[in-house]
Amino acid sequence: MSFTILGTGSYAPEHVVTNDDLAKIVETNDEWIMQRIGVKSRHICDTETNVDLAVEASVRALEDAGVAAEELDLIIATTISGDTLSPGTGCMVQKRIGAHCPAFDLAAACSGFLFALETAAGFFARGTYRRILVVSAERMSGIIDWTDRGTCCIFGDGAGAAVLGPGDGLIASHLMTKGGDDVITIPTRYTGSPWYKNEIAEITSVRMNGRETYKFAVMAMSDNIKELMEKAGVSGEDVALVIPHQANYRIINEARRRIPDIAPEKFCINIDRYGNTSSASVPILLDEMNRAGKIHRGDILVLAAFGGGLSAGAMIVRY
Repeated sequence: MSFTILGTGSYAPEHVVTNDDLAKIVETNDEWIMQRIGVKSRHICDTETNVDLAVEASVRALEDAGVAAEELDLIIATTISGDTLSPGTGCMVQKRIGAHCPAFDLAAACSGFLFALETAAGFFARGTYRRILVVSAERMSGIIDWTDRGTCCIFGDGAGAAVLGPGDGLIASHLMTKGGDDVITIPTRYTGSPWYKNEIAEITSVRMNGRETYKFAVMAMSDNIKELMEKAGVSGEDVALVIPHQANYRIINEARRRIPDIAPEKFCINIDRYGNTSSASVPILLDEMNRAGKIHRGDILVLAAFGGGLSAGAMIVRY
């Protein structure tokens, strides 16, 4: 017993920032960003909070699933950009949507949605849960250095969610961690104890080694998918769609080149309109494909993600 996806939802802030808009505040241009990252525009929060994004995506997922908030047995939220450390995003979603179940946050950076799905599968295996909401929400604009063109051009804000029920939809999965802070790091607010230093450090932001991030991402995505397909006995023809983390168009393009068994057009892409929304990336894309009618019951989907930690995961799911 694992899970089946009953419904999906997503939400992005109304405010859109284009590459031309960014060129007004940092030394860059549309051509430079498109060639290196593949982002044309991204949604950025104006007044919305991380919880606002999560609630909207959750409500839409519940509506799509035909499930009432009161029926939920558990809420798992994933984020690296929560409004507060406590209460967590999951707790606030529970309150706002009128649920009465346990809720907690899970932090695995951009791989968070896949880690949460695997966690949910464990709860279903116990046979005591019938409805679980997994919601991934990221307000990356709040932890970005907007003077650093190497990162501010990449990220966007948004949330995605899925309502799960018991079933046999999880065909195979693989999660991995390569611990370290030398490639991607997001420090906390404090660099030392303010009690002793009598000062608070400036809020720090996302830092990435672009070259090493690229190498890890391509390896993780291509190797994990190929190994998982072989383990599960799933061929490229069996796969309806690949839903990859939207970190960089060049990473996705190189990964699909390394997986010749899957036709390139099966790799879904929306980074041009959303940017990298961290853990919200995969569920936003999943919901977009679902609502566009490109996913049908029984379809075999491949989900893949990678990010800080370093963390990565791949999952084969029957929708």
